[in-house]
Amino acid sequence: MKAIQAYRFALDLSPRQVRAVLAHAGAVRFAYNWALARVKAVADQRAAERSYDVPDEQLTPAGSWSLSALRKAWNVAKHEVAPWWRECSKEAFNTGLDALVHGLSNWADSRSGKRVGRRVGFPRFKSRRRSTASVRFTTGAIGAVKTKLALSERNYACEACGMVLDRDLNAARNLAALAAQTTTAGSGPVAGRGADHKTRPGGQVAAKRQPGTPPADKTGTVPPQGGTTDRVLARAHRMVTGHACGHG
Repeated sequence: MKAIQAYRFALDLSPRQVRAVLAHAGAVRFAYNWALARVKAVADQRAAERSYDVPDEQLTPAGSWSLSALRKAWNVAKHEVAPWWRECSKEAFNTGLDALVHGLSNWADSRSGKRVGRRVGFPRFKSRRRSTASVRFTTGAIGAVKTKLALSERNYACEACGMVLDRDLNAARNLAALAAQTTTAGSGPVAGRGADHKTRPGGQVAAKRQPGTPPADKTGTVPPQGGTTDRVLARAHRMVTGHACGHG
């Protein structure tokens, strides 16, 4: 049986970051309610037309409430309905649209009998008080690196999120993260290949030669294989001058 383990992290946000997160959560709720109102208006219009015995082929087109269709409609309407949309990541609006699509799919499957279990009702509008504030980021850079940082500057100030951190502590965290991600390639002895333990004519035995070691009758130092050490050190240098932070 395959086991899946999940981790939950608590963020220590500054007051400015808290406001930004809540603004994104509000954008999620806004996009969800906008799309739901759009879908519901069409459904109510079709129901009213049926009450007047309008033939099905003459009903208002139902349209599509797939994620791609709602996203396309949102991109057309956002300039008018949400002129502030640039203040939030596109991921926030996509989160709201995606949540509505799942809600509508569950309702339709439950209504048709495809979904087992408790019956699912038609999605409701979200309110700030009753709904849980949440947002999901699935794309975009998470990298922020300050390329020019004088040695005399002992505090690292992120220009992207405004976080200020002791430079030595920031470097230690980045190096610890690098060590956790680095594989064992080039960091330890690797078993040699093609060894022959059979005795050859003349009494000589071919022994395994580990990467990075000279032949038995030679002296000196063999350079690292494949430049792995250089790549790891270069990556470590980049991480010392930056930190990870969430941006959409």
